[in-house]
Amino acid sequence: MYRPVWIGSAAVALMAATFSPSAATDAGVPPGRITIDVVAVNGSGCPAGSAAVAVASDNTAFTVTYSRYLAQVGVDAKPTDFRKNCQLGLNVHVPQGYTYAIAKADYRGFAHLERGATGLERAGYYFQGMSHTTFASHRFAGPVSDNWQTTDITDAEALVFAPCGTQRILNVNTELRVSAGTSDPSTTNSFMAMDSTDGSVNTLYHFAWKECP
Repeated sequence: MYRPVWIGSAAVALMAATFSPSAATDAGVPPGRITIDVVAVNGSGCPAGSAAVAVASDNTAFTVTYSRYLAQVGVDAKPTDFRKNCQLGLNVHVPQGYTYAIAKADYRGFAHLERGATGLERAGYYFQGMSHTTFASHRFAGPVSDNWQTTDITDAEALVFAPCGTQRILNVNTELRVSAGTSDPSTTNSFMAMDSTDGSVNTLYHFAWKECP
């Protein structure tokens, strides 16, 4: 079962600390170094050079940082700007004898939605060649002008692990949408961003580990 959780701005700093990689250390975390190669980047939300991936030093998670991920409607917005998306193809290299799943994902950004406008954040991930695809959606309604964070949690019995002994690309998909709704797009501007100006806001994916037979 996939359980989405929405966290308001007042809790963003606390949640970032609570679910930081160092705080999520598990006895089952494998030794050795984990590396991630970005083998594919596609989508209007992540133009070339605008997405970066980093692995936590304790092997519990990895982060994706975006710098140009913004969907908007209204003054000066192009007709296609209401929807932005990004698909990353990640080659995750793990220590021999271990495999992984994504147990939890934290998505963060900033939203400015005029009264009557709405926003949508949708995300999911799946392994290359596997039919199991999990997506979760979160909706936002104006008026709001604040940080946002959503957390998607996969229950232990529903975790999908990468096949042992086979290298599979992890596809990470995200999407932002903004609708003017009953607001006036000729005089106002509404937007949702999955980034921050100082680079401190990022997407955090938490690993679940399992030893291969």
